[in-house]
Amino acid sequence: MARLVYGMNVSLDGYVDHEKFGPDDVLFRHFIEQVRSSAGSIYGRRLYEIMRYWEQDDPEWTPDLHEFAEAWRAEPKWVVSRTLTSVGPNATLVPDDVEGVVSRLKQEREGDLYVGGPVLAHSLTGLIDEFRLCVHPVVLGSGDPLFAGPRPPLRLVTHRRIGGEAIELIYVPA
Repeated sequence: MARLVYGMNVSLDGYVDHEKFGPDDVLFRHFIEQVRSSAGSIYGRRLYEIMRYWEQDDPEWTPDLHEFAEAWRAEPKWVVSRTLTSVGPNATLVPDDVEGVVSRLKQEREGDLYVGGPVLAHSLTGLIDEFRLCVHPVVLGSGDPLFAGPRPPLRLVTHRRIGGEAIELIYVPA
């Protein structure tokens, strides 16, 4: 049975914004390994459209960027959207019954399934088994909050520094 993991990079004040800050080289390597070993990812439309950047190679990418793109392309993906009519390779469109689809995926798969995006994660809060937050020393003051609704009660399981500045906090539902 798979575990559903909500993992995001987050600022000190609780916002997610891939354009304002990002991982250093060590944390990026961590993400490469995470994607390579995952059972798949479940995306909302907005985050999926951002991640589609990795579908096309760029000759100016570093070897690590190429490696991440290769891992991301190979990873199974489910895209929750009522507006998209198609999705890219190795992706499945989920237009409705999101909870039912995710519940079945948890039963059918082994390993970690990642859910990305605060709004989608909020809609799946009751199914999330683990929250992996990579906290960066950045204060944004505004943007998309990590939690798109009431915060579920959580219990800290572990924490560790990854790279030069990020702290990974792992929580489970209390």
